[in-house]
Order: sequence, then structure tokens, then C-alpha cells
Amino acid sequence: MNREPDITDLPDRTAETHSVLVVEDEPRLRDLVVRAVRDMELTVTGVANAESALSEMARQPAGIVVLDLMLPGMDGMALFEVIHKRWPGTRVIILTAFGDLETAQRSIRLGVVDFLRKPCSLGELEAALSRALSRVDPVEHPHASTEDKPVELGAVGRPMSIPEAERRLTLAALKRHGGNRRLAAEELGISVRTLYYRLSQWKDERDDTDTSA
Repeated sequence: MNREPDITDLPDRTAETHSVLVVEDEPRLRDLVVRAVRDMELTVTGVANAESALSEMARQPAGIVVLDLMLPGMDGMALFEVIHKRWPGTRVIILTAFGDLETAQRSIRLGVVDFLRKPCSLGELEAALSRALSRVDPVEHPHASTEDKPVELGAVGRPMSIPEAERRLTLAALKRHGGNRRLAAEELGISVRTLYYRLSQWKDERDDTDTSA
């Protein structure tokens, strides 16, 4: 009988910074992302499920993982948690359609680099990979317990996407603490450095939108 890989079974190896592991169960999208990453002159491997991803990481840890949340068997968030525990230097980019508030909270605490909404453009993928590559020094994110919260809705009643949920969570925490970034970061379970990175990223996105308007 096949059993689910246990993180204690996996060897402790150093991740290859410029290697990318794409975990996506939809073959056409996986092949598209793999080809795009290869065109960016990065080493890339594609797998269809979490079990294959763990086997590949055990063989040769990737520096960056592009991760679909909706996977057969072990889901994407469970895989993210295993990667974070075993290979804390690996940066993770989430590839998803829509997620809920709890998923956003867990992703923030685990130090997600970026969220790409399906279908993402090649430009968005390249920008996310560049951000991941720039985060060479791993940042430790403490794990804090959270209460279960209901799924919130975004514009026009649709489910809130993970990037929207992440931004709303962060800004709400800052508001509760009167703009004190240290206290807001403690509530979110992230480092102040990560909070500064997020705020800077959103400011740049807003400036780009204003310029193109």
C-alpha cells in the first residue's frame, strides 16, 4: 500500500536557488508554465501532485515552487506547510483561481512570495519569479493560531481572491493598531520585514495603475 510521504523520511538538502518546481495537476497549464519558466533560462521540473512534488524535493530541492492549491490527494496548502517546515529557504508562488480568507492567512504566515490568479499572463509569472529570486535570504515566519472565519466576498458578490483577502487582512490589522507595523506584523504572524515588502509591493502596483490610467 502506498503511503503519504512523511517529512521525517526526507533528506535534508540545500535548495538550488535557480531551479523551479511546478506543481499543477492540469496537464496543459502545467506544460505551459514549465515552457515559460524554461524560456526564462531557469531549470524547471513539472509534477502533477503533492506526492510527486515531495519526491522531487527529496531528490533535489527547488529554490522556487509554483504551486496550485487544488491538487488531488494532499492539497496545495498541506504541501506548502511541508515545504515550509522541511525546506524553509524555498520560496513559494501560489497559482489559483479563488481562495478563502483562511487560505490567505495560512499563506501569509508561511511566507508566500506571490499569488498568481489563473489564467496568469507570462508577464505576471516572470515578475513573480523575479520577486522570488530576489528573496535569497530566508525569513522565518512564526506560526500563530487563528480562529476559523467565514469566506468573505469581493466585488459584485464574487468570492474574494487570495490577493484581495491578503490585502484586506493586512490593512485591517494596521488600522486596528493605529498604523503600528510591528504590532500589525505580530497579529498577522509575519515579520516586520515581510510586512514592509507587502506594503511596498502594493504601492508599486497602485503607482503603475495610476500611471497607465
